[in-house]
Amino acid sequence: MMPVFQDLLCFCKRILFLFFGFFAILSDAQSLYPNKPIVFIVPYTTGSTADLLARNIGNKISVKWGVPVIVDNRPGAAGVIGTDAVAKASNDGYTFLFTATSHASVPAIKTKIPYDPIQSFTPIILLCNSAMGLVIQPSLPFQKFSEFEAYVKSHPNTYSYSSPGTGTTQHLAMELLKQKTGMEILHVPYKGISGAITDIIGGHVQAGIVSLQAASTFIQNGQLRMLAVLSEERSKSFPAIPTLKQQGVNEIIDTWYGVLAPSKVPQEIVSKMNAEINLILNSQDIQDLMLKQGLISVGGTPERMQLQLQNEIPKWKLVVKNGNIKGE
Repeated sequence: MMPVFQDLLCFCKRILFLFFGFFAILSDAQSLYPNKPIVFIVPYTTGSTADLLARNIGNKISVKWGVPVIVDNRPGAAGVIGTDAVAKASNDGYTFLFTATSHASVPAIKTKIPYDPIQSFTPIILLCNSAMGLVIQPSLPFQKFSEFEAYVKSHPNTYSYSSPGTGTTQHLAMELLKQKTGMEILHVPYKGISGAITDIIGGHVQAGIVSLQAASTFIQNGQLRMLAVLSEERSKSFPAIPTLKQQGVNEIIDTWYGVLAPSKVPQEIVSKMNAEINLILNSQDIQDLMLKQGLISVGGTPERMQLQLQNEIPKWKLVVKNGNIKGE
């Protein structure tokens, strides 16, 4: 019996050695992260704000971590195409999504998207916010939001407003404002923000909600008149323009930009990427870039990004339901 017992003991030792050896190798592999190129998928066009953030943050990570960071633009279907690519990517921590407010607003208008906007992703960080403003054609006589609101309410469906498309943040923001105030104003969707702004300037439509970084030049040179800022506080770029709240409408509507990963990415990788991007957001050149773009740095924990999604997705779904809004 003794030799058999000794053989069994030796066999068990070998199994234990292999077991602990496997986890040692796995631990070493994780500690070496990253050891291959990282991909930042941007579900919007080159030159968009999300693209700009991805490229600047990616360059800094590449230099510090010593691996390539590839920015992969996959626009289309209001961001659904690129977002779905991340949802279906490996959860090994080498694919990330640089997304924006549309991640929360699109599910409200598109009921059949191929992923769950919360469950299919791991939150990494909320990068920044960007103010939006209500603008009008400057030939109109209104200098205050209250004047515009009173006229529209007394002349329902006389005026129209533009947006970059049905279901976009600008569209749903105006619909939310209509529901809050009782204004009736017609929606004219465009295929992008450029046409939407151009036709306000040209007088083909009378109003619109726009991001300040997209419209600031036109506001400054008098081609657009801004009646209200939709943020919590006044814009540093336009301090004379009061917020909606200061004009009696208790609503805050910001655009935001954030980073997500596929679901079930290891917590060690989530923490590492979150900590690195927080450091980058506090660097002087990124702060300068955000100031130039009219962005307000946020940062913080992954939970802060998760909370943003949990708050915004039901809000936009309610706006769509109350407004009986149909997708294109």
